Amino acid sequence: MRLMVSVVVLAAVPGALLAQHADSAQHLAGMNVTVTRTQVPLRGLGASVSIVDSAAIHRGHLSTALDEALAFVPGVIVQNRGNYSLDERLSIRGFGARANFGLRGVKVVLDGVPQTLPDGQSQLNNLDLALVNHVEVMRGGASSLYGNAAGGVVAFSTVAAPATPWLATAAFEAGTFGTNKTEVTLGGRSGRLGGTIAVSRFATDGYRQQSATEQQRLNAAADWAASGSTTVTVRLSSADDPHARNPGALTASELAANPDSAAAGNIRRGADKSVTQSQLAVGLHHEADRWQVDATAYGLVRNLANPLATPPPAPAAANEGTWSGIDRALGGARLSVTTRVGPPTITAGLDAQALRDDRVNKRSVGGIATDTVLVDQRERVGEGALFVQLSWPLTTTVTARAGGRRDLNQFSVADHLLSDGDASGSRTMHANSGNIGLAWVFDRSSTIWSSVATVFQTPTTTELANRPDGGGGFNPDLNPERSVTAEIGMRTTRGPLRAELSAYRTSTRDAIVPYSDVGGRSYYRNAGQTRTRGAEAGVTLALTPRLLVTGTWTLTDATFTDYGVVNGTNVDTLTGKALAGIPRQVAHLGLQGTIGHDWTMDIDQAWSAALFGDDDNTIRVAGWGMGVTGVRVGWVVRMQRATWHPFVTVLNLFDRQYVGSVTIDGAAGRVFEPAPGRTISVGSSISLH
Repeated sequence: MRLMVSVVVLAAVPGALLAQHADSAQHLAGMNVTVTRTQVPLRGLGASVSIVDSAAIHRGHLSTALDEALAFVPGVIVQNRGNYSLDERLSIRGFGARANFGLRGVKVVLDGVPQTLPDGQSQLNNLDLALVNHVEVMRGGASSLYGNAAGGVVAFSTVAAPATPWLATAAFEAGTFGTNKTEVTLGGRSGRLGGTIAVSRFATDGYRQQSATEQQRLNAAADWAASGSTTVTVRLSSADDPHARNPGALTASELAANPDSAAAGNIRRGADKSVTQSQLAVGLHHEADRWQVDATAYGLVRNLANPLATPPPAPAAANEGTWSGIDRALGGARLSVTTRVGPPTITAGLDAQALRDDRVNKRSVGGIATDTVLVDQRERVGEGALFVQLSWPLTTTVTARAGGRRDLNQFSVADHLLSDGDASGSRTMHANSGNIGLAWVFDRSSTIWSSVATVFQTPTTTELANRPDGGGGFNPDLNPERSVTAEIGMRTTRGPLRAELSAYRTSTRDAIVPYSDVGGRSYYRNAGQTRTRGAEAGVTLALTPRLLVTGTWTLTDATFTDYGVVNGTNVDTLTGKALAGIPRQVAHLGLQGTIGHDWTMDIDQAWSAALFGDDDNTIRVAGWGMGVTGVRVGWVVRMQRATWHPFVTVLNLFDRQYVGSVTIDGAAGRVFEPAPGRTISVGSSISLH
């Protein structure tokens, strides 16, 4: 284990946190949320929505992984692979758990700009957690608001431009496994114009073989108050990841022998990923009398070079894999209008996106592409949708909500490699989505709600393009999945206590499930039907003005209710089997304390139950036993025009061995993705104002 010095931004100083501890629950309950596509108070909202504030995201964290920000959101499970080539697996009530790479089934929004493509795949290259001010998470079906792949919504909001003429923050970090990060942020305001710009570089050797990565980010934002009722915003994000090596999953015997090793095939075939990406977005917010208008236009370009450990068509040497390259361009626009028509409030709008991918797969040797082309095709995806939402206060304490949306998704592929036949074609997938709910606010501080909502998910272009026969074009047998979710919940705030409890049931037909993963390439098919039942609880309690307790518990019972797999002349029945990749229970407990006026200490404990790594439920992945412990200590030093925030963090304090994530249905039992042992970081940031 190596220890280096690190520095990271801490968003709130201990002195401010002292004042926040006693009224933290009241503060969050009184906030307005916008994840519903219009501003509504969280206190009376009839939906499962959680807010993660700045202190919870940043205090003593490296701000490099989603599990740092979302650990204490009930119903949300983030499985950290420690593999920057594949990203973390994020699931909300089971949606997204099928992803063996990237994010699926969950809508991701950053400052009002979708980070989810029209095919339902989300990318986080534009996200720098160090700049995030708060996160809003909507659990439950949201396709009537967001369309494709909205089994849940995660909306990130970055820090606004400072109110002062200028503010500068420098942050430097490094730690165990050669981790280091540098970030410089400049911001200021003059009259009606404010802006920020941040540049960062992150690198790590990784705790496993073949897992080093390097990331560079540039994020710039400007906001202009054109008038007292109109604001114009501009957001620019640029990412350059020269390499993100992929160690792959291990077998049970490899895990037992050497958990920090990598799959031999991934090493021999040079499994890696290189990405450059840029996005520009312009937004408009206008409020006048009874009207509110929000509009956003955005564009994105992305270039991906992805050497995989997937063997090419035989004959193939041991070091030969598949090189995949994608040249992407995307454009989109969003518009929503909210108005009062008597007691009811109506929100209506439209979404549109157009995606173009030029995909080329080649035979590779040791991760280097050769001239042998396997796939050469242009893929296009278009999305268009209209939606309307109605909120009607039936009485002073009871509010009804209802809404609907019509989505049209058009997929097309033009095959440029005609030597093996023309696989060109198109597919149209459409859906009608709806929601209806009722919320009752009683005692001025508590809300009970119930709702029914639908969700639909199309296959992504990568899932469609990964044909088992290795040919070009789209898989003609992979279809959208459709779900219906019913839930009931309660939220209450009483003095220093804030608590939330909800239960739900989701029925899904034509569920898209991975059935094989070979060298990092996953293949998918439709199961018959699945059922997911669950319960979620979250509580925050200020025991004293200096001690805050936070706890969350998530129960997920996800099973196949109708699934038969053709195996030669037989049909294997998987009905009643648990869905792979989803632990039945996950729990987190946290203590946040203050010492004096300038010191803070956080202690986190996380538990996860066992799960299965395959649909047959033959590979059982053990739970986390006594759990995994993290400790963070921070303090503040104030100077005349500067503030210094040092910290010390120890994760996995007792150096437990556990599996952080799985590769579902990995070939030859390659399922296990081990988590790191004890990791230590120390550091600080300095802010000048």
